[in-house]
Amino acid sequence: MAVNVDTSLRDELSAMEKAGTLKQHHYLSSPMDTGVTMEEHGKVLVLSSNNYLGLANHPELIKAAQDALLAYGAGTASVRFICGTFSIHKQIEAAIAKLHRTEASLTYVSCWAANTGLMPAIAGAEDVLISDALNHASLIDGCRMSKAKRLVYAHSDLKDLEQKLKDSQSARRIYVITDGVFSMEGDIARLPEIVALAKKYNAAIILDDSHGVGVMGKHGRGTAEHFSVEGQIDIITGTLGKALGGAAGGYVAGSKTLISYLQQVSRPQLFSNALPATIAASAMKAIEILEREPQRVARLHAITAKMREGLKARGFNPHDGESAIIPIIVGDTAFAIRMSQELLKEGVFVTGFGYPVVPEGTARLRIQMCAALTDEQIESAMTTFEKVGKALGIIKPAGDTLHSRASG
Repeated sequence: MAVNVDTSLRDELSAMEKAGTLKQHHYLSSPMDTGVTMEEHGKVLVLSSNNYLGLANHPELIKAAQDALLAYGAGTASVRFICGTFSIHKQIEAAIAKLHRTEASLTYVSCWAANTGLMPAIAGAEDVLISDALNHASLIDGCRMSKAKRLVYAHSDLKDLEQKLKDSQSARRIYVITDGVFSMEGDIARLPEIVALAKKYNAAIILDDSHGVGVMGKHGRGTAEHFSVEGQIDIITGTLGKALGGAAGGYVAGSKTLISYLQQVSRPQLFSNALPATIAASAMKAIEILEREPQRVARLHAITAKMREGLKARGFNPHDGESAIIPIIVGDTAFAIRMSQELLKEGVFVTGFGYPVVPEGTARLRIQMCAALTDEQIESAMTTFEKVGKALGIIKPAGDTLHSRASG
């Protein structure tokens, strides 16, 4: 007899539930902001969104999207080369290219689509893709979808990267692929050294800066600005769904030749609809605000440092770093999920991550900062973390000599 699919899947879900690793979806009845209304918990403080600049509910973005809806309607109902491209797409792609100091850019419905549409298009059987071990899943899947030879170097290990570059010199084209900011660790790619190695071994760099744009650099232009290597990164991918408005959308930025080529052969471009005009318009407004209000980036940097130091003072050991991501390693997946649930009961929404998102034994709570957080909200969050941490034994009460479980 054929396997009953539902029964089999239900058994797997039950096993996840018994292990305490079943992920829960929470439903919001208000716009994304530093504080939201959650159907099951009422008003909660959000520390788990990629809304780094606090623009997801900005009135100028909402107005831009509304105007675009009236001007362009819901969409073209087809792909760009078949039925035409809205003028708003040309405008947002010019704005993205200007932001990244590249010649051109091309938008996709998500950065996942951008990454999985990029690698198979530009890397064939004669080429080599060399990818950081902790790259985002979309980069990993993009590499897997390519016919190129795939190599993985140990996370931020430049000696390992150099050896793999040496071993790949017979390839037609070599690509070094890295996140700018690694989403689960919160650390930053060693871009200056990667640039030097790429030049030495005639390789091109693909940088996914989804968690760097709007966050890194004095003006929020991303990891390349942070390290003063703008103009030295061959291909940049990113998202419009995090700091730049939080709705959806992704892109590839690079040379005019690259973008023209992707328009011809990138499968998500050829076989799926264009970015909705509403998102293009709101993201373009987000870029405008980023450029005119650099104080948002400065505020984000300041409060991230404040949160990290405040957690350390209360007995936690968060990862060090300069990004807006603050991971606290707690060990196993079930414990991370339990701690996030206890925090939510106290009105703080922060997600626990475990396997398979991160390796076994490295489950964590991931705090993501937002420039719109007030000082009062930050103090309240740290007080709540301390309360829950002591209740669960992850940090020691005053006078307790037990070892802290909150290892970094």
